[in-house]
Amino acid sequence: MQVRTSFLLVLLIIATPALAQYQLSGVVQARHDSSAIKGCTIYLNDGKRTATTDSLGQFLFADLPNGTYVLHTSSPDFKTTKLSASITGRNQHIIIQLFSRLETLNEVTVTDKQSDFGFTRMRGVESMGIYEGKKSEVIIPEQLVANLSTNNARQIYARVAGLNIWENEGAGLQLSVGGRGLDPNRSSNFNVRQNGYDISADALGYPESYYTPPIEAVGRIQIVRGAASLQYGTQFGGLLNFVMKKPVTDRKFELTARQTIGSFGFYNAFTSASGTVGKVSYYTFFQYKKGDGWRPNSHFTNYTAFADIDYHFSEKTTLGFDITQMGYLAQQPGGLTDAMFRENPRQSNRERNWFKVNWTMPALHFDHKINATNEINIRVFGLYAYRYSLGFRPNRVASIDDNSERDLIKGDFQNYGAEARYLKRYSVAQKQAVLLVGGRYYHGYNHSIQGLGSTGKDANFNFIDNEQAISSDYQFPNRNVSLFAENILYVGDKLSITPGVRFEYIHTTAEGFYGTITRDLAGNIINATRTNETRNNGRQFVLGGLGISYKPTPQLDIYGNMSQNYRSITFSDMRIANPSMVIDPNLQDEKGYSLDLGIRSTQTTLYNFDISAFYLNYNNRIGEVQFYDQNDRVLRRRGNIGQAVIMGLESYAEADLLRLANPLNETLSGVIFANVAFIHSTYKASEVAGVVGNQVEFVPNVNLKSGVRLGYKNLKASFQYTYLSDQFSDATNARDGGVSAVIGLIPAYSIMDASVSYQFSRFRLEGSLNNLANRAYFTRRATGYPGPGILPSDGRSVYLTLQVKL
Repeated sequence: MQVRTSFLLVLLIIATPALAQYQLSGVVQARHDSSAIKGCTIYLNDGKRTATTDSLGQFLFADLPNGTYVLHTSSPDFKTTKLSASITGRNQHIIIQLFSRLETLNEVTVTDKQSDFGFTRMRGVESMGIYEGKKSEVIIPEQLVANLSTNNARQIYARVAGLNIWENEGAGLQLSVGGRGLDPNRSSNFNVRQNGYDISADALGYPESYYTPPIEAVGRIQIVRGAASLQYGTQFGGLLNFVMKKPVTDRKFELTARQTIGSFGFYNAFTSASGTVGKVSYYTFFQYKKGDGWRPNSHFTNYTAFADIDYHFSEKTTLGFDITQMGYLAQQPGGLTDAMFRENPRQSNRERNWFKVNWTMPALHFDHKINATNEINIRVFGLYAYRYSLGFRPNRVASIDDNSERDLIKGDFQNYGAEARYLKRYSVAQKQAVLLVGGRYYHGYNHSIQGLGSTGKDANFNFIDNEQAISSDYQFPNRNVSLFAENILYVGDKLSITPGVRFEYIHTTAEGFYGTITRDLAGNIINATRTNETRNNGRQFVLGGLGISYKPTPQLDIYGNMSQNYRSITFSDMRIANPSMVIDPNLQDEKGYSLDLGIRSTQTTLYNFDISAFYLNYNNRIGEVQFYDQNDRVLRRRGNIGQAVIMGLESYAEADLLRLANPLNETLSGVIFANVAFIHSTYKASEVAGVVGNQVEFVPNVNLKSGVRLGYKNLKASFQYTYLSDQFSDATNARDGGVSAVIGLIPAYSIMDASVSYQFSRFRLEGSLNNLANRAYFTRRATGYPGPGILPSDGRSVYLTLQVKL
C-alpha cells in the first residue's frame, strides 16, 4: 500500500507542470508611433479562439497549457501580421506592432486614359456604388466629336445600345430617352439624377425631367440598367446620372468660354470658372441660349446657372454645396396630322401656345472616408420648381385657332429628400467582399391647377377672372422611405456574385376637385360643375436582384443579372382634365422583372465591345387605347393594357483600327463603331380587345447607330448614321393617326450627322452639320403638350462653336 501511494505521488509531481494553465497577453501598437490599436482581432492558431483589443490595445488569452502558439491579426486600418509565442511554465506577455495600410507615396502623374472613345463603363465599385455584374455605360462628353451646344442626344448617346430618343426641338431643352419599350417621354422611366440626387419633377408621382444639364458642363454621364434599380429606385429603365465637371485642383482660377451660332437664329453662350484655393474648390457656369426653331412659332430663350463649392476638411472628409437655377420660355408650334406632315412638315397653325419652366435645385453632400475599408456619404437635396403650359389644343389638330380662351395648366413642385450610403470592404475566407447599405427619405408635393387662360397671343400664364374658369385643382403630396443593400462576394479570382435587396414604402395622395364647363352657342360659359375627390394609396414591398460576373481573362467579362422592377401610377394617371381622354378608375401599379446576359471587354482604350441579350417582363403595363363613346366620338382611355414581353439583342463594338495597326503612331487615329439592337416585343395578355399578339409601343425592331471618327494630331472629324425601323405609338398598333394624330405609326427613318473640331493653343473650333440629307421625319406623336399630334424633327442645320480656355 505504501509503495502504491508513493508511486501515485511521483506521477502527480511529474504531471503538474504539464497540466498547468497559463495566460498569453499582449498589446497591439502602431509601428510608426507606438499608439494603441483598438478593435484589432487576434486569432489563435486555427482561429477557434479570438480576442479583441481594448482601448489600450490590450488582449488576453487565459487557460493555455505549455506550447507554441501562432497569432494572426486583423484590423481595418493596418496590415495583417502573423507571429509565434511560446509558453514554458509561466505567463507570457508580448508586444505586436502593425504597419498602417495607408502609405504616403511619391507623386504620380497618370497619363493613361480610361477611354479614347468618349465611352466606357462603370468599374465594379465606384463612387459609393456597386456595379459588378451589371450593364453600365459611361459617356465622357469632352472626348466626343459632336454638337454639344444643342445637347444633341442622337450624337451624345450614339454608343448606348437600344436607346429610343424623341426629337421634337433642336435646342436640347429637354431630354426624352427610353429603351426596351419604355416610354421616352421626358426620360420618365429612368431615375434621372445630377451628381447623385433627383432632378425630375417628382421622383414618384411625376417623374418627368424638364431640366437637362448643359452637356458642355457635364463631366460624365452614367447609365446603369437592369439590376441598378436596387440602388437607385424601382424603375424599369435604371439610372441616368449627370456628373458635373469637377473643380481643377492645380490652379486657383480657370476660365472657359464657348460661343456658338447656328441655323434658325440659334445662339449659345457658355462660360465656366473653376479653381482650388487652399481647402476650398469651386466650379460654376452660366449658359444662355436662344433660337427661332426650325418651324414657325418655335422661338425660345433659356438660361442655366450652377455653382458647386467644396470644403476639404482633410483628405478623408469633404463637405460640399451646389445649387442649380434654370428657366426657359418656349413658344410651341403644335402638332400636325399625317396629311399636314406629308404636305409640309415645317408648317404650324398654332401661334398662341407657350411653355414656361423654372427649376431651382439646392443640394448638400458630405463624404467621409472612415478608413481604408469604410466610407459614407450623405446627400440632402431639394427642388422648388414650376412648369406652366398654355395653348389652344383641340382634339382635331387641323382646326383653325378660334381665338377663344386657351387651356392653362400650372404645376408647382416642392420636394426634398435625403439619401445616405455606407460602403464597407471586408474579407471572407481570405477573399475581399464589398457591402453597400443605404437608406432614403423623400417628401414630394405637387400642386396642379387646370383651367381657362387668356384669349391673347402672348405668354400670359394667368387664369381668366372667372370663378368657373378652373376645371381642376389638385394637391398631390407623397412620401417614400427606402432601404437597400448589395454585397459583392468574390469566389476565387474570376467569379463574383452580387445579391441585392430593396425595401420600399410609398404613400401617394390626391386631394382636390375636377369639373366640367358648359357653354352656349356663342362660346360663353353658362354652367360649371365641380366634383370633390380624395384618393389615398399606400403600399410597401420588397424587391430582390442578383448579379454574376465571370472574368475568364483580364480582358473579358461575362456578366448576367436579374432584378424585380416596379413603377407606381403617377399624378396624371390619377386625374387629368382632358376632353379627349378618360382615366380607368381601377388603374394599378406596374410590376415586372428584367434579365441581362452578356459579354464585354474590360479594355476600353484601343477597342471596346459589349454584346448582351435581355428579357423584360412588364405586367400591368399602362398605356392608351382609342375607343368610341356613345356619341361616336373618338376618345383615348388610359389604363392597364396587360402583360408585355420584350426581348432582344443589344450590341456595341468600337475599335481604333489605325492605332491597332500602328500603335507607335499616336498622332493618327481611325475609329469605327457600330451599335445595333434587334428587339422583339409582344403583348402576351390583355383584357383590351385586339391587343394580344400586338407589338409593344415605342419598340423599333431594329435600332442602329454607326459611324467613324478620324483624327490627326489636334484635328478630329466624325460621321454618324442613325436608323430606326417602324414603331407604333399605342397598343392597338393603329397606323393612321386620324384627326388627332396622337396615335399611329412612327415610320422608319435614317439620319446622317457630321462634326469636326480643331484644337490650337488655348482655342478650339468646332462645327456640326446635322441631318445632312435634310430628311423629313418625326419620332413622336404627342398626346398633349407640346402637341397634340405629330411633332416633326429638325431639318438640315449647321452650328459653329469657338472655345477659349484661360
